[in-house]
Amino acid sequence: MNISISPASREAYEAAQKRWDAIAKPLGSLGLLETTVCRMAAACGTAEVGTGRRAVVVMCADNGVVAEGVTQTGQEVTAIVTENMSSGDTSVCQMARAFGAEVFPVDVGVARPVSGERIIQRNIRRGTANMAQGPAMSRAECEKAIEVGVEIVGELAAKGYGLIATGEMGIGNTTSSSAVASVLLGRDPAEMTGRGAGLSGEGLKRKVAAIKRAIEINSPDPADAVDVLAKVGGLDIAGLAGVFLGGAKFRVPIIIDGFISSVAALCAQRIAPDAAGYMLASHVSSEPAGMLLIESLGLEAPIRAHLCLGEGTGAVCLMPLIDAALAVYNGMSTFEDINVEAYTPFTS
Repeated sequence: MNISISPASREAYEAAQKRWDAIAKPLGSLGLLETTVCRMAAACGTAEVGTGRRAVVVMCADNGVVAEGVTQTGQEVTAIVTENMSSGDTSVCQMARAFGAEVFPVDVGVARPVSGERIIQRNIRRGTANMAQGPAMSRAECEKAIEVGVEIVGELAAKGYGLIATGEMGIGNTTSSSAVASVLLGRDPAEMTGRGAGLSGEGLKRKVAAIKRAIEINSPDPADAVDVLAKVGGLDIAGLAGVFLGGAKFRVPIIIDGFISSVAALCAQRIAPDAAGYMLASHVSSEPAGMLLIESLGLEAPIRAHLCLGEGTGAVCLMPLIDAALAVYNGMSTFEDINVEAYTPFTS
């Protein structure tokens, strides 16, 4: 894929850091909140940091691997929850409302047609094929899903949305995500796979076995993230990878949610390495590979709360922390303002 991306602004990052160091408080005392604001500055290309309007883009799609008995519920739940997002009746909708964000569910691959005023209709195909028996989708379909994510960020940016959180809804997508992560990071599927929405011990064994079989049958190329996504991924993951790439293209900071979103972020980084400069980590997922994925992106997450709900709930939790950080960043007096000698940084 050929998506034009420029590196995030190092100059804006350093200017934001200089502003933090001038504020009348101990140096670095807001920790990762300071880092988050600096990364927002780098993404936007200016130390004048705000958020504008806020969105949660939730990619919704079904995963054919559910046929392998890797989930506790059937794939019909994907459509139900997608439609509930349109009416505002899911966890992320409630949380987003509290923090001033709008939720945009995107049908990028739900198995049956869904209706709802707020649903963005961009269905590529009615769910992926069973990756344990062959490729989940074609490369062309995967690229179309990625393009959907890029396009949606462009549309939102044009409407004044300056901060976007990522979310997903797709029964079976932790299985697809574990497969993608296993290939891209060169790890054993057993190490990368958790219980998802609540599998039994036997269910977890079936899940790991399905992933191993999918990787063996499809032989995805770890040097080609699009190939990996097409063969053992999902339309929701591909769509989210596009959101991260779109954030870099349109200079909008994008908040990573949990495990599935982190896998999509890793795919985007493998497609276009500079895309990582536009990503904000929110929390460390309780899935086994949660920390490993964040570290592989060179990020640290401010929140550790054992979250694993999905939908974008963890990403939305970063928003009030950003508000708190910006209240200090934009509102506090500097040492010079109050005629107090600034703190001196020490390295040893």
